[in-house]
Amino acid sequence: MATSKEYHDYILENLQTVGAVSTRKMMGEYLVYFQNKLVGVICDNCLFLKPTETVLEYMPDADRAYPYEGSKSLMVVVDNVEETDLMSEVLRKMYRELPEVKKKARKGKLERQKE
Repeated sequence: MATSKEYHDYILENLQTVGAVSTRKMMGEYLVYFQNKLVGVICDNCLFLKPTETVLEYMPDADRAYPYEGSKSLMVVVDNVEETDLMSEVLRKMYRELPEVKKKARKGKLERQKE
């Protein structure tokens, strides 16, 4: 089941107080970014965060589940998205733990001609 636009908007509305949160639609679901780093997904009307040390520390009792069929890793199910102070702290600390975003190299004119 795809995530509803209403649920997506609800999550974004709550997370916008944290800062630069954005989403990208992918196959009826959404990837969630904080300051251009992928932090989680919205699948089947549920917010999942990557299980970083920070997330596990701040949400030790949260359920863990596979966000979609075929997923290779368990993610943390977020039930308290309305707790903006908690979400702000988690996302800011989580940001520091995640690897830097790699810039994609653009193919030059010669490389495109070879293909």
